[in-house]
Amino acid sequence: MTTLKFDVLIIGSGLAGMTLALHLAETRKVGLITKRDLLEGSSSYAQGGIAAVLDTGDSVEQHISDTLIAGAGLCNEETTRFIVENSKEAIDWLVDLGVPFTRDDSHQTGFHLTREGGHSHRRIIHAADATGAAVTSTLGQKIKAHPQITVLEDFIAVDLITSAKLGLEGKRCYGVYALDKLADQVVTIAANHTILASGGAGKVYLYTTNPDTATGDGIAMGWRAGCRVGNMEFIQFHPTCLYHPHSKSFLISEAVRGEGGILRLPDGTRFMPHHDERAELAPRDVVARAIDFEMKKHGLDCVYLDISYKPASFIQEHFPNIYAHCLELGIDITQQPIPVVPAAHYTCGGLITDLEGRTDVEGLYAVGEVACTGLHGANRLASNSLLECMVIGKAAAADINAAAPVKQPTIPDWDDSRVTDTDEEVVISHNWDELRRAMWDYVGIVRTNKRLERALNRIKLLNEEIDEYYSNFHITNDLVELRNLVQTAELIVRSALARKESRGLHFSRDYPETLPQSSDTILTPQK
Repeated sequence: MTTLKFDVLIIGSGLAGMTLALHLAETRKVGLITKRDLLEGSSSYAQGGIAAVLDTGDSVEQHISDTLIAGAGLCNEETTRFIVENSKEAIDWLVDLGVPFTRDDSHQTGFHLTREGGHSHRRIIHAADATGAAVTSTLGQKIKAHPQITVLEDFIAVDLITSAKLGLEGKRCYGVYALDKLADQVVTIAANHTILASGGAGKVYLYTTNPDTATGDGIAMGWRAGCRVGNMEFIQFHPTCLYHPHSKSFLISEAVRGEGGILRLPDGTRFMPHHDERAELAPRDVVARAIDFEMKKHGLDCVYLDISYKPASFIQEHFPNIYAHCLELGIDITQQPIPVVPAAHYTCGGLITDLEGRTDVEGLYAVGEVACTGLHGANRLASNSLLECMVIGKAAAADINAAAPVKQPTIPDWDDSRVTDTDEEVVISHNWDELRRAMWDYVGIVRTNKRLERALNRIKLLNEEIDEYYSNFHITNDLVELRNLVQTAELIVRSALARKESRGLHFSRDYPETLPQSSDTILTPQK
């Protein structure tokens, strides 16, 4: 068996992981593991941009206010202020690193700023309609060239190595067991500090905008290690995912609505003004529920997002990737509307952390979508997520850089001497499909207690099957992901059952009113 040792181990290679790696590498030996290649993660797929206070006509107070309104009374104001106040510094860092944001020399900032749903100002800095790819490719080049950073591609974390697992006193993390997929063996990776930057859990749902890697790994591993989770019921469904049989999980950016896109029924009727006075620029939870309502009312497979009334040159300049992708499928968005449906997009809850990204387990941090800092409340404001990755990532790096060295205990190798190879891979694929369908049907945009209880019953049965399978057979990537998905699904459903009201992204037909007092849903492991 192989044992690797680093000062800091980062699990995940999205913007959170990359930010941490670059801020830590000047003083620490950094290991970064990623399930596929370095640039394969949700951050790379982000289209819209990054929200930040850059324009003198805008203000920190207005950005905070917009975030609190979208968060439906559950945002932590201290967290929100900290992240927004550091937004300009985060953008300046990216500009200095060479990220090619779309320029506008007529604007005081020198950059083009767009507006998205829930924002009172144009404050979204972007690189055309492929901001995430521009940011991660720029940072990825710096990471690959850095002598202090070791990137381990095609590695999937299996479980955290904690003091409890080693029979030691206290509650500390010492690294991770990880499956080297190419070598097909589990390696031990020891680290003084371990950071979960593994993203969200969109793949728990049948329809999602997330890449296949978004399987709730960090949330499930943190929970098993003894971390509390918060607000897991708040799953953001992006209102506009492309609806086409030959296109999987392609997001139609919020910025299309920000630049004037109109949502219509198949007969061309505009419907959003009937649901909210902000119409297409209402927050995502409002727009997604409105689309869901219209689809169910009229028996539709999709609705349509229309920006074809704008000049073709405007559309091609602002949305080159969306234009090209749709054109490949025979949809010319300069001439016709785009068929869209809501899809699971963002996990607003996660492992509870402080402003330095620290979890309940010493030496273990969580940054980005895997974490619950309190910024997003009951509904994330568009384009706040990449900002959170950078601001909390930098704060976590500073905390780690200031920490005293840790004495590493002896860590035993992964023991798979009592398991065998499986001849029943079909069990995994069947359970995977069953879980995602149950979550889509019973734990979607509109919920009832009966649906949630049905989902929980199925999840308990799946959990038993997977635990037995995990105990008896050699692990595979699919088994690790399924185990984590089922655990994350259970946390989502339990959190949803605990909330006796409708708020933000959680809408219950049994409890349609919003309670006057808001409170977080916090689950604590029974260990």
